[in-house]
Amino acid sequence: MKITEFLGRDGHSPFQDWFDHLDTQAAAKVTTAITRMGQGNMSGVKSVGGGLYERKIDFGPGYRIYFGKDGDRIIILIGGGTKRHQSKDIQTAKDRWSEYKKRKKEGD
Repeated sequence: MKITEFLGRDGHSPFQDWFDHLDTQAAAKVTTAITRMGQGNMSGVKSVGGGLYERKIDFGPGYRIYFGKDGDRIIILIGGGTKRHQSKDIQTAKDRWSEYKKRKKEGD
């Protein structure tokens, strides 16, 4: 699997912005989860609707990674969050995923 990050129209990665604020131990757990997803290990992954997925990490406040799949081989990292803000994080991720699909369709 190829893993890439969603970039907003301004060229910034919301996922990277979130990741940069994690402490060292949390960042290591998130990195391990992404590496495993890249190897095809989708344990802890569930659909949250609209073609978007959530990878749960049982650590700290319950970190989540939000992503979509573009075909069978590419995972687009949309963002991250915690259990506490899960509903808001899912809605934000869905909005970004819709933007990604729209821009792809338009050839942007």
